[in-house]
Amino acid sequence: MPRLHEVSLTRSYPKCSQKWGPLTLLAPIASGFPVRMNNQGRETTDQAGQPSAAVDLYWIPLGAGQHVVRLSGKLFEGISARVRRRRPCDLYHSALVVVSPEGRFVIEQTPVSDAHGERHGAILEGPVGSRLAGRFRLFRYEVRRWRDGVIPDIAEAVSSPVRVTDDPEQASQLLGLVPSVPALVWGRDEGHTGDMWNSNSVISWLLASAGLDPGGIQPPSGGRAPGWRAGLEIAARDTARAQLWSRRTAMVASADPRSLVEAEAVGRRTAGNIRVQGKVPLGRP
Repeated sequence: MPRLHEVSLTRSYPKCSQKWGPLTLLAPIASGFPVRMNNQGRETTDQAGQPSAAVDLYWIPLGAGQHVVRLSGKLFEGISARVRRRRPCDLYHSALVVVSPEGRFVIEQTPVSDAHGERHGAILEGPVGSRLAGRFRLFRYEVRRWRDGVIPDIAEAVSSPVRVTDDPEQASQLLGLVPSVPALVWGRDEGHTGDMWNSNSVISWLLASAGLDPGGIQPPSGGRAPGWRAGLEIAARDTARAQLWSRRTAMVASADPRSLVEAEAVGRRTAGNIRVQGKVPLGRP
């Protein structure tokens, strides 16, 4: 199993652009939102040799197990590459397997399959394409924190798993952050990062928000992960806002301890704009 620092130092990946271009209307068929609801594929992890704590990242080819999605993705990437005057790349969707003192969990963004998301650890939902369309189940995604769950089509994962960390505290912190993932519109650039929000954004946001270093993670050779940069940039903004608020609170408290109560009240009112670690019990939304 390659470790993050080993991958970064020993392998050289081609620089495929991850910018989101003008072909916005093609997003729902081509960029990191694989319509893969076949749960027959099972992970081949040796449970007996499972570590006490680990965060492993898997790269799943776009459209694995879904020929229509795969062909659509190739068409989109071909057009995108031609517009940007670069060679086409393989597109990848990312997911995590987290082993922590709380248990083993699969973290992944998927389409909403049914009205019983709690059965597969769905924590939150968001719209696909537009907030208006998100009123319908067909145009919603869900973010899963699935205890003892599975990743569909994991058998097709490439250069995986990548061990990001084996620190128990970081693994637990990442699990606690899942309910705080921004529920932005999939396939759009609501965060104004120059990149679309999708499943890769969810994973990179979680890794960065948990204090890990996802900036050094690259998709397999010859591939790219649209949306990865969007998650990194939004996580950096959230962290900066939280740090600024913490400094301001400390300054108020040191100047006048009686003002701390008022400052904390303001903080609670603005907590929606400053994402903090979730406290939802693990195993259910």
